[in-house]
Amino acid sequence: MIFDRPLVPATLVQRYKRFLFDATLSDGTALTGSCPNTGSMRGLTTPGSRIWMSEHDSPTRKYRQMLEIVEADDTLVGINTGLPNRLAEEAIRMGLVSDLHLYETLERERRYGRNSRIDMLLSDPGRGLAYVEVKNVHFSRTHGVAEFPDSPTTRGAKHLEELGDMVEAGHRAIMIYLIQRNDCDSLKICRDYDPAYAAAFDRAMARGVEAYAVKCLISPTEIAPTGLIPVDEAENAALGNPA
Repeated sequence: MIFDRPLVPATLVQRYKRFLFDATLSDGTALTGSCPNTGSMRGLTTPGSRIWMSEHDSPTRKYRQMLEIVEADDTLVGINTGLPNRLAEEAIRMGLVSDLHLYETLERERRYGRNSRIDMLLSDPGRGLAYVEVKNVHFSRTHGVAEFPDSPTTRGAKHLEELGDMVEAGHRAIMIYLIQRNDCDSLKICRDYDPAYAAAFDRAMARGVEAYAVKCLISPTEIAPTGLIPVDEAENAALGNPA
């Protein structure tokens, strides 16, 4: 995914109310912009951090600048949670995620489960249905290791249970963790921050849900999926080992 125009560098002053941030440009100009991420952004909101913003000219927008990338732990991190589905779809079409690119049809935001919407529903006359859920990942405490989630997510656990239901109904179900950081070579489930999600993940793996982690290359000009990295707990489950 190439940005429509190169992002604008700035320095973060603060992120607040979950959806706003203050920053200063290199010439000292102060501004307020929108933050397209209502999550905790744990470790990514340190005042003084270098950031990159997209600029939007629409008269209907209250804030012209929108936060896209933060520098943290000497690496670039994409924070826009509106992008992972698009990036995961790119990865699928590029053939980076198992054989998902071979499915004939891809539909977005289809209703399923218990009053939920699946991010992508793949279908093919010879392969049947594949339900694909996408999660954004930008949290890391150990160099090289991405973690999900960075805070409790009841909704995320519900999605795992519903994916397991789809497997038991005779379909294929896939969880894609979209890694928006340059410095990670594996993904692990953050069990200490959300034991309930970890338990739901273990149940989903035991029921036959597939888990893939897609790494991206982050730069001020583009965010591009580059390939898969290991999901530690999924590999353990496949080998019959405890996570």
